[in-house]
Amino acid sequence: MDSQYGFRSGRSTSMALIELVDRLTNCIENKKYAVGIFIDLKKAFDTVDHEIMLKKMERYGIRGVGYNWIKNYMENRSQFVQMGNHRSVSLSISCGVPQGSVLGPKLFILYLNDIFKVSNVLKFTVFADDTNVFCCGDNLQRMMEMVTIEMNKLKLWFDSNKLSLNLNKTKFMVFGNRNINTDVRLVTDNQIIERVYEYKFLGVVLDHKLCWKPHIKNLCMKMARSIGILSKTRYILNKNTLHTMYCTLILPYMLYCVEVWGNTYKSLIIKLQLVQNAAARVLTRTRKYDHISPVLSTLHWLPIKHCIFF
Repeated sequence: MDSQYGFRSGRSTSMALIELVDRLTNCIENKKYAVGIFIDLKKAFDTVDHEIMLKKMERYGIRGVGYNWIKNYMENRSQFVQMGNHRSVSLSISCGVPQGSVLGPKLFILYLNDIFKVSNVLKFTVFADDTNVFCCGDNLQRMMEMVTIEMNKLKLWFDSNKLSLNLNKTKFMVFGNRNINTDVRLVTDNQIIERVYEYKFLGVVLDHKLCWKPHIKNLCMKMARSIGILSKTRYILNKNTLHTMYCTLILPYMLYCVEVWGNTYKSLIIKLQLVQNAAARVLTRTRKYDHISPVLSTLHWLPIKHCIFF
C-alpha cells in the first residue's frame, strides 16, 4: 500500500512525515479537528505467526516454487542460549521473521499489508512497525466516537493476526490551535488511551500545534552535548578529525527531516544557528565575539537557513 514507507525502494522516513504533516496542516487550515493515534506494538517482528504469513502469501499470489522456498526458509528453525561451556536445550521457533536479513523486513511489511483495509475512516502512515493513524472531522465529540469504533476494529485485527497492541504505550494527540472545551477521551478494549501534546514519531518530535518548538529544543540539547565532546578534544585531535566528528555527531541532527520541520519560526532557527556557530568556533578556536560568517565560509559550512532552502 502507498502509506507503507518502511523497507521500500524510494521511500524514507521524511516522506512518511511529509505525508502525515501535510494531512494535518490541510485539516487545521480548513478549521477542522485532527486526531492522530500513535500505535505501539510489542516485539512486532518477533510475533509474526508463520502459519498466518504463509496463508497471506498464498492469497497474494505467491505459490509454487516461490511459496515452498519461503516456507522452507521460515520453518525448521531453532534457537538456544550458550554461556561459556553451558548450553541450553534447543527450542523450535514457531513465530517471528529472521532479523538481520534482507528478506525479514519484506516479509513483515507483507504480513502487515492488509491492515490498511481494516478501516475506511482512518488514514494510515506506516514505517515498518511504526504505525500512525489519523482522522479529521468537523465535530470533535462525534469524531472521537467514530475513532473509538475504528480503534476497536484495529485491536481485533491485531488479535486475529497474533500481534500484540501495547495500549499502555499507545498515545493520541488532538492537533490544532483551537480551544477544546469538551473532555476528549479515547477508549480501546476498555482501556483509556493517554492523550499527549508531544510525541516522537520516526525521530521527529511532533507537537499538537505543529510549531516544532519541542523538536528544536530537543535538537539543541543533543547538539550541545556533542559540542561539549568537541570542546574537550579540540586540543588533542587535529582539525580534520574534529570536522569528521562534527559531521558525525552534530550535522545529522540538523539535516534529518529538515524539509519537514524547517519551515518553523525564524526565532527557532536562530537557536539552531547559534549551536552551529558554537561548533564552528570550537573547531577554528575563534573568539566568542568575532564575526562568524568568515568562519563558516572557511569551513565550507552552509548556515542553517541555507541548508533548509537547499
